[in-house]
Amino acid sequence: MIEHISGKLVEKNPTHVVIDCGGVGYFLNISLNTFSKLSDNENAKLLTHYVVREDAHLLYGFIDRTERDVFRLLIAVNGVGVNTARVILSTLTPGQVQDAISTENVDSLKAVKGIGAKTAQRIIIDLKDKINKLDTDNETVMNAVSVNNTSKEEALSALEVLGFTRKQAIKPIEKFLKNEPGLTVEELIKQALKVL
Repeated sequence: MIEHISGKLVEKNPTHVVIDCGGVGYFLNISLNTFSKLSDNENAKLLTHYVVREDAHLLYGFIDRTERDVFRLLIAVNGVGVNTARVILSTLTPGQVQDAISTENVDSLKAVKGIGAKTAQRIIIDLKDKINKLDTDNETVMNAVSVNNTSKEEALSALEVLGFTRKQAIKPIEKFLKNEPGLTVEELIKQALKVL
């Protein structure tokens, strides 16, 4: 229904962005993969996937066609919803997801929070034939803008949106920042997802 949104990027967080398009601010849920590829330009363009539920209408934004295609394949698997697909794409790049499925690497998928052996196997069985048909020669379609919070606060907020409590997330985040103060928000969240 909505193929893409293009306009002024007015808010950028690790889990969502707001794009002003013709005076209307569109809230788009994003993965860490998309967040990490956003540039500091004022104008932005994201490919979208529109989800209609009984209680909400949601937009998901993607930096390129490959990420969106992988997302759409993942949500077609029984037991994998939009939030799980977003966590998968926040932990692994679309290329890593494709590799894990095509090489039947269950352990790679199990490393994602919320994915057990059965779900990982179901993803591989359901998508093995489909994943290799994806066109991976996509270029990034988007640019973007600035962030207001500190890395720690952004990482904590992102982890809360992904289903963790602040109490669960704060210790690993602080530990990683203490050991490596220069970690980006994306790196912090990826490290935390591995231990939570």
